[in-house]
Amino acid sequence: MKEHIKKYDLILDGKRLPSTSGKEATIQNPANGKVIATVAEGGPEDIKLAVEAADRTFRQGPWRRFSSRERSRLLFRISMMIRDHAEELARLETQNVGKPIREARDEVQLAADCFQFYAGAIDKTGGQNAPVAAPGVGLTFREPIGVCGLIIPWNFPITISCWKIAPALAMGNTVVVKPASQTPLTALRVAELALEAGIPPGVLNVVTGPGNLLGEAFVRHPLVRKISFTGSTEVGRNVMKAASDDIKRVTLELGGKSANIVFADAEIDKAVHSAVWSALGNAGQDCCARSRLLLQRSIRDEFLTKLTDQFKKVRVGDPLEENTELGSLISKTHRDRVRSYVEVGVSEGARLLCGGDIPTDAALSSGSYLSPAIFSEVTPAMRIAQEEIFGPVVSVLTFETEEDAVALANNSLYGLSGSLWTRDIGRALRVAKSVETGVLSVNSGQSVHLEMPFGGVKLSGVGRELGLAVLDHYSEWKSVFINTQE
Repeated sequence: MKEHIKKYDLILDGKRLPSTSGKEATIQNPANGKVIATVAEGGPEDIKLAVEAADRTFRQGPWRRFSSRERSRLLFRISMMIRDHAEELARLETQNVGKPIREARDEVQLAADCFQFYAGAIDKTGGQNAPVAAPGVGLTFREPIGVCGLIIPWNFPITISCWKIAPALAMGNTVVVKPASQTPLTALRVAELALEAGIPPGVLNVVTGPGNLLGEAFVRHPLVRKISFTGSTEVGRNVMKAASDDIKRVTLELGGKSANIVFADAEIDKAVHSAVWSALGNAGQDCCARSRLLLQRSIRDEFLTKLTDQFKKVRVGDPLEENTELGSLISKTHRDRVRSYVEVGVSEGARLLCGGDIPTDAALSSGSYLSPAIFSEVTPAMRIAQEEIFGPVVSVLTFETEEDAVALANNSLYGLSGSLWTRDIGRALRVAKSVETGVLSVNSGQSVHLEMPFGGVKLSGVGRELGLAVLDHYSEWKSVFINTQE
């Protein structure tokens, strides 16, 4: 019997519509190469229609008249819709991205939590009374920007879509979402659920299609007043340049090469366990992945023995199987790119302790799998220590002193996330203040907390996602002075 292939249209002005060209693209499951859906392949004309609909809704539609309480209730309903469809969304994410179903379930819950968090923040983030020196009253108002263009990467489609959409809507903006061409399915499904929850037509629009075709039209459209982009540093540069022509507001969350610093006084077993999953989550396709492991020399051998043993035990397999720990990479093209870095590491003189090969299991042959790899004897100048590999590959460097550790951690063009492990609170604070990164965890491998700002420094980007800080990126401050003199 022929397997059912679901068809997805664009979400435009509250309607499900084909692209103006009528073109469609197929979406494959990277774990087995099977076609799982067809999606409308939008073009510049579709971007134009979506932006115009969002701008018209922002200026003339009922959305602008919604009270803060009404917006809060709507975002909470969207959160509940996501929870009600959690397993459906998790399976869709797993089939589209290739990540283990257990990871996908956690990410769906994070998406729902995001809408719930900003639903609760709406009526707590207004303006204020400013005590001005002049005879009168100074007031400030927080106002929406207008149409926000949200560009989503392929590695965490549902979570990153939601952590951009929710705060943008919380502040009263309208949005056009451009998902990655490989992984658009959950962004489209969330938009469908938002419409079912009662969001007005034109508030949330989704245009799917190839980024190289849509990006220029999206970023340069004069009615788009804000761009929020998550993706590669190379593309981020182009987004910033294009957006500068009409002074769009821009936030960029870009690449990373995060350091995982382990001092000799750390709880070794906990640090080893974290070093596995903070590097291998989503098959290492994570800009926060702790892909540089910095070990103090006195514990290096013990740590590497334990780490290598755990890497070899990682269960690589079908992402829909409950016991799978490492799923497929996004495509065979990307898998081969990551595999080429394993060859680079060997040629540079690093020692490959395990992994880096394509599994020979026949059940995995049609997917894009790669066994997790560890390199030791890595020096700071090596490409595998400097370039973002974006796969299940860890490079291990050794340090002697606290100063050495900080210098190694900062020897990178990136500065997104990272971890440090020590039982010395003084050292933890000194190192945390010295490492050049936007996010740092002490005795933890976690990067993302909804309640805290998330973003990078250096080539890892500008601006912040999440927390209450992101609301400044989706709103404008207006100052009003009222003269009280007679």
